[in-house]
Amino acid sequence: MVRLSDILDQIQSYLPGADTRLVEKAYVFAAKAHAGQVRRSGEPYLAHPLSVAYILAQMKLDIPTIAAGLLHDTVEDTDITIEDIKKHFGPTVAEIVDGVTKITHLSVRSKVHKQAENFRKMLLAMAKDLRVILVKLADRLHNMKTLEFMPDHKRRRIAQETLDIYAPLASRLGIDWLKQELEDLSFMYLYPEEYKALREEVEKVVAARQDFIDEIKKIIQEKLAEEGIEGRVLGRRKHLYSIFRKLQRNNLAIDQLYLIYDIIGLRVIVKKVKECYEVLGIIHSLWKPIPGRFKDYINLPKPNMYQSLHTTVIGPGGRQMEIQIRTEEMDRIANEGIAAHFLYKEQKIINAGTGKHKQLEWLERLVELQKELKNPRDFIESLRMDLFPDEVYVFTPDGDIKVLPVGSTPIDFAYAIHTEVGHHCAMAKVNGRLVPLDYELQTGDIVEIVTTSQQKPSRDWLKFVKTSRAKSRIKQWLKQEEKQRIFAAGKEILDREFRKAKLTFSSFMEDEIAQEVAQKLSFKTVEELIIAVGYGKVTPQQVVKKYLHEKQKEEAPPPSEEELIKIKKKQTVSKVPDSISVDGSGDMLFHLSKCCKPLPGDEVVGYITRGRGITVHRADCPNLEGLDPERLIDIKWDSSDGATYTAKLWVITLDRKGMLASVSSAISSQEANILEANLRTTKDQRALFDFVVEVSNRAHLDKIMAAVKQIEGVIRVERKTA
Repeated sequence: MVRLSDILDQIQSYLPGADTRLVEKAYVFAAKAHAGQVRRSGEPYLAHPLSVAYILAQMKLDIPTIAAGLLHDTVEDTDITIEDIKKHFGPTVAEIVDGVTKITHLSVRSKVHKQAENFRKMLLAMAKDLRVILVKLADRLHNMKTLEFMPDHKRRRIAQETLDIYAPLASRLGIDWLKQELEDLSFMYLYPEEYKALREEVEKVVAARQDFIDEIKKIIQEKLAEEGIEGRVLGRRKHLYSIFRKLQRNNLAIDQLYLIYDIIGLRVIVKKVKECYEVLGIIHSLWKPIPGRFKDYINLPKPNMYQSLHTTVIGPGGRQMEIQIRTEEMDRIANEGIAAHFLYKEQKIINAGTGKHKQLEWLERLVELQKELKNPRDFIESLRMDLFPDEVYVFTPDGDIKVLPVGSTPIDFAYAIHTEVGHHCAMAKVNGRLVPLDYELQTGDIVEIVTTSQQKPSRDWLKFVKTSRAKSRIKQWLKQEEKQRIFAAGKEILDREFRKAKLTFSSFMEDEIAQEVAQKLSFKTVEELIIAVGYGKVTPQQVVKKYLHEKQKEEAPPPSEEELIKIKKKQTVSKVPDSISVDGSGDMLFHLSKCCKPLPGDEVVGYITRGRGITVHRADCPNLEGLDPERLIDIKWDSSDGATYTAKLWVITLDRKGMLASVSSAISSQEANILEANLRTTKDQRALFDFVVEVSNRAHLDKIMAAVKQIEGVIRVERKTA
């Protein structure tokens, strides 16, 4: 178990003389907060935040970040609040802890929704302060190292999420060692048999090639000395998951590992940039380079700041060798990434929103994307796709670089420039020649987009565009175009129907009652109502009928309360008993509300309606909130008169054979008729029943509900209000 002294010693190794009192205070605070908590491994819970803080210290991060590492689980797993953290440790530490803390109180419908919302929160926090994701990555690394103590299904889920999201995030930030550890740990849990077999085979191959690599290292080292270049020559071993992916891409089995030439590569590290190119010339003078296998990441760095020269040559015995050449500074950046440019020491917090750090443009795109993609599955899928680091580097005619995923097309490029350029992209020229719009761009291509106002996005574009930005913009445009088309169709349909009723659609649109008609038909705006008519969700006859009804109500003089009290029953109202009265008088015209279905024995209120008497609602009916309080009156339902009434029940049970029969039998045993029964099941082995039953009063319904609750396997029984 990591000790506080280990963390403090590590801090002093790169920040000699640093004031570590904030870290010590955070340790004491976390120890008290997590007292008595135990991890699945059996260790005290404090072992986890201590390990996270130590990983952060190994990354040479600042004091507030390491303190946040110690405190990162206090809000999520104890009674501590963000305000408590802010009070004791200040706003900076509190903001980092808050950014790492999952949203635990979400009334969301699925795990995908919860996962999406937590990632959205993390992205927004990252955009404000990158230290959030550094703490999160350290947290995930230690959790992956102790994943063996989790149930198998959770191990696989967490490992897959790590492979899809967190390892690519580490790659985007340029922290190569962390990315490799996360990938290999995920590989071990997702493909345990392949992991074990590949590890054994790699050890054999490495042992077999070691003498060859040592010989090449010696040749290069001697040549550097001859040329007066000070440098180191190292053997570089691919990590297991990278080898596994290469086997998959080449359709090779593990026993064909000998066909992968770069399991062990070479890395030459020198002092100056110009020496990198001198070493490249030396290498190419010693061995023949393979055409197309040279990459200059010094003049064209990767978005995560990675710089190096890569070349593949034919070595002694006809063996292919990959050699990387870089400076000491480039090597440090390749391993440490964003932490190598650690600006926090100068209190300059890296903020993706400033636009000052080109290596963080991908984060700006992700933050923008999360605002656009409301569907959680689309957001998670786009997040996975945009995080993977396989990219091409293409140029505008002015020489500006655009970084796009491998497989991107001129349409992706056009949308990367501006949404309107994408919408009106008619043709594309690559390196001066016209190409199809589905042409796959290659690194180094110079792309020119030709636009026309007549060109519009096509649904076919969705079949080949690669970037989430292009896909979301195209879908938005198509959705808006569809909406406009349906809106026009709805207007035309309503216009015809209004003419049949000797009215005009234009007068309806100008009338203030139109908005009320839309709301009565469950739409927020008149535009939504018209679109619903266009889709066929609402008939034009319903709209005209509701408009005439509301118009008639508006024009009729409101009845006085005295007139209402004198209303006589002119018709028989089904199942409305004589026992309802206003101030003791039952000689009234009453209607039972359809929304809450009141029963004798319920606490009820009346609502005075124009020309329809009084509507009876349950006192807890949610629809009462939207009614005019001046027209609510006290009424009394004295007793049951022997009539029957309908009530709706909602029953949740375990999804077991014979459950419907058991529930139906319990209802019938209370001398109640079932008028309707509907059943649906869920993925989590639950059965949901909707019943419409006949009852005599509230007490009768309560007996039915009590009988159903006694059945083994019944989880919940509720009376539905609608």
